[in-house]
Amino acid sequence: MNTVKNKKENKGFFKKLFNDYKVVVSSEDTFEEKFAFKASKINIFVLMLVYSVILISFTISIVFFTQLRELVPGYSSSDLLNRAFYLTQKTDSLERQIELNNKFYKSIEDVLSGKTDEFIERDNIPIDSSLNEKNLFSIFPNSEDSILRNYVDSQDKFNLTKNELVIENKMFFSPIKGDITQPFNFEENHFAIDVAADIGTPVKSILDGKILFSEWSVDTGHVIIVDHGDNIVSVYKHNSKSLKEQNDFVQAGEVIAYSGNQGSLSSGPHLHFELWKNGTPIDPEPLLNFQ
Repeated sequence: MNTVKNKKENKGFFKKLFNDYKVVVSSEDTFEEKFAFKASKINIFVLMLVYSVILISFTISIVFFTQLRELVPGYSSSDLLNRAFYLTQKTDSLERQIELNNKFYKSIEDVLSGKTDEFIERDNIPIDSSLNEKNLFSIFPNSEDSILRNYVDSQDKFNLTKNELVIENKMFFSPIKGDITQPFNFEENHFAIDVAADIGTPVKSILDGKILFSEWSVDTGHVIIVDHGDNIVSVYKHNSKSLKEQNDFVQAGEVIAYSGNQGSLSSGPHLHFELWKNGTPIDPEPLLNFQ
């Protein structure tokens, strides 16, 4: 009995879904009928379902096929990915350049402090072989060629005419005035000139630059190294006092120290002055007036 009753109720429910209803829209004041239409519950349901599908599809299309997709959490635009890739390459390049500069300056510091006699030029600093495909096609010279190359390099390495071209437009200031007690001599590994001067004589920077090194050592007293850019570096040793610290910027002709007689390697009051270009020591006497 209950089963028959339930079946009748279900039939009645489904029948009501397809029953037509008249929907009337009238004026609130006059109750005048504006318009009317017939609809069933199932028609209203289908209409609302179709409307929802269209609305959702339209929203998804706008979000994922326009610039609005960049507002979706976790989504990255192609421009952003390209920018990130470019910045990653740029950062890697800068890191390699910084590492190269650090090795270059460390090599200069080791030579100047007497830790080693071998100087690594910037172009000869080893890099990752996996990034240098040219190593696969290296040409190995014979012994006669190597001897000739070494001879030519030894003759031209300290030749002013070779290095003068890269610094000819510089306006140099003399670091100090006095008599030259020991000239530049690469055969004796004296990559500098010694200028006699009274203790406390002002020592000036030869060019604009940045203080690369300013420390005191047992062998050379107060030492200042100035980076002038264009791979030009000047060195001032045996000072009695340094007036500048590392990373300070100086102008050409600015006093950076006072000469002295400090350090176990000093033979008297004087300034030990060195000039380097591209990792090669240059005789500064033809470029500067010490008288």
